[in-house]
Amino acid sequence: MMTQQEAVELFQSDDLIGIGMAADALRRKLHPEGVATYIIDRNINYTNFCTEYCSFCAFYRPMGHKEGYVLDTETICEKIRETVELGGTGVLMQGGLNPDLKIEWYEQLLKTVKTRFPQVWMHCFSAPEIGCIAEVSGLSLRDTIARLRDAGLDSIPGGGAEILDDDVRQRISRLKCSTQEWVDVHVTAHQLGLRTTATMMFGCGETVEQRVRHLEVVRRIQEETGGFTSFIPWSFQKENTSLGRNVKDEATGVEYLKTLAISRLYLENILNVQSSWVTQGLKICQVGLRFGGNDVGSIMIEENVVSAAGARNRASEEELRRIIRDAGFIPKQRDSLYRTYYLN
Repeated sequence: MMTQQEAVELFQSDDLIGIGMAADALRRKLHPEGVATYIIDRNINYTNFCTEYCSFCAFYRPMGHKEGYVLDTETICEKIRETVELGGTGVLMQGGLNPDLKIEWYEQLLKTVKTRFPQVWMHCFSAPEIGCIAEVSGLSLRDTIARLRDAGLDSIPGGGAEILDDDVRQRISRLKCSTQEWVDVHVTAHQLGLRTTATMMFGCGETVEQRVRHLEVVRRIQEETGGFTSFIPWSFQKENTSLGRNVKDEATGVEYLKTLAISRLYLENILNVQSSWVTQGLKICQVGLRFGGNDVGSIMIEENVVSAAGARNRASEEELRRIIRDAGFIPKQRDSLYRTYYLN
């Protein structure tokens, strides 16, 4: 098992190809069948009202702002109907931290969606959102997650992690949940039988030591619970954000590939690592399949948060299948638990 010091030394190394080859070898050991996966789902951002004012976010609007919104249930169901018609199997639903929405709002929404679309996997509500729901509803974290699960929540995304180091969090998202609060949501969800994903947004001025500490937090949770289905690193997008004025350069493709590969090597106990095209583009995503990635994520029928910060990349199912094939892999559609069900 790699130590934190060894990971720091890899970040400081110039041997990009060597690091990539080591990650690729581990990927082959964990996924010997030569398959790379993708999912068809939709990001639905149900509200952009938020009280947290994170400096890296260009999506949120303060409470009462004229550009703020809360989607009604019918609008959300219409978006899900479109997703199903396009072959989608799941929905990733996230929004701002809106104190006007208590748990009953979420329960009603989930129950309505599950009644109309029982086959759709609801991968929803990041750790900060769940913490907010618990707080404004006067509930414990455990009761909140259990009630959401019983209403139709199937799994929880890893959003809100950014860098799991409180010095970084104090600088870029002072009002958002602490590292321990993020950990508590995921550990509690795992204890209640829900799987979750883990993420990392890097390139926001953190040190490589802080990046490695993030990986260590994730690895320790996985050792304890085994509840993470995947790890998804992506790079901070600075356009239209206040933090972007203080971060001189966005992470390069080289830095992305190195971080992806080191993540694969460090998190040997997490089966799936996603090579993301949303922030780095399709070509870097494709190369990432040889730097430890075994999944390329979603075609993203809709995405509003990262695009608000300047990411302009788009992909169709045909494009994702092509870049997977051209990288030497067999493309397979998967569901939210990484179960594949289409050949070639």
